[in-house]
Amino acid sequence: MSSTSSHSKPTARHKSAASSAPTRVVINTRPVERAAPLTQHLQAAGLSVVEIPMLTLQPRPITDADMALMRQWFAGDYHALVIVSPTAAAAGLAVWQALARERDAQHSETNGDKQNNESQNNESQKTTERQNLSAPSHLIAVGEATAAVLNEAKIKAASYHVLQPRVANNEGMLAMPEIDSLQAGDKLLVWRGLGGRRLLVNTLQARGVHIDSIAWYERIMPHEAYRQYNQWLQQFSTAASVPSTLSSEAVPAAPSTAQHSKPIPKQSKPVVIISSATAFEHWRQVVSQGTRQANYETSAEDTVKQPLADSTGADGLPKLKLSDFAYVVLGERLANMVADEQLSYWRVEDLAPATILAAISA
Repeated sequence: MSSTSSHSKPTARHKSAASSAPTRVVINTRPVERAAPLTQHLQAAGLSVVEIPMLTLQPRPITDADMALMRQWFAGDYHALVIVSPTAAAAGLAVWQALARERDAQHSETNGDKQNNESQNNESQKTTERQNLSAPSHLIAVGEATAAVLNEAKIKAASYHVLQPRVANNEGMLAMPEIDSLQAGDKLLVWRGLGGRRLLVNTLQARGVHIDSIAWYERIMPHEAYRQYNQWLQQFSTAASVPSTLSSEAVPAAPSTAQHSKPIPKQSKPVVIISSATAFEHWRQVVSQGTRQANYETSAEDTVKQPLADSTGADGLPKLKLSDFAYVVLGERLANMVADEQLSYWRVEDLAPATILAAISA
């Protein structure tokens, strides 16, 4: 089956389906803490949304090397700071504030501050609320939610301005003057999670830009991913009257055993929202193993009792393949990944709920 793509625009176009038409199924794989706005937006448009997170965010210990990079940035050694997520913004902001407090304390000692202990204690309690943070470089936040963490911090006077790309992805950042102007020998710091943003890094390194990064967290497979997928598969199969309806209308046969003259259009398939290469790899694992792997936290009573065979199990439930779904993917890198596997997809340039709805409705 050949892959297809379409570039969506931020304005959503709602379809008015006939009352007899089945509700379109959308699987939201975003992390739990970021899934709700998208789920609510799609549900309001009449779509059936199930949340099966493919990523959970786990904090990483702050190392001496991380602190050394933060001190270099704080001292003005970097031309710009790129912040790729709200989680990275919150973690980095906390360390930034700690460094500012440390600087203020050293400044007071150097100037022979004679404040009495009571006054010092009162000021210490108010530091977070009244602290005036001064950014030593350009601050570039990828997306509204990331910028909001910095802009909405409980700081009375902040002498910094958070910049954002017009399009919240690697390509959008590369087009920003603050990034585009970086030359060989310039230094850039990135606050991120472990992995990701390789296009930005690779492109700038090819120019000779020195890039350091701090991974404040890592993205791992949620413990319940397999169980949640299996539960959804049972419900979806029942609703689709499997095997008669699903096997003949919604699931295209493999090329070696093709039963249809034309591939099933992506509009007929459940839609999976994928925002990163890591999420896609986790999704691949879940789909390929299906009900054969129960989550280790799931009891025997909760585990699916009939394992799936190559195409269907003894209970008649299908074992779906990656190609049995259509995908909404973020950016060029993910689009190339799914296209290489001949999967149906829509490519979007940001993860705004309206953008994703517009893609699905196209």
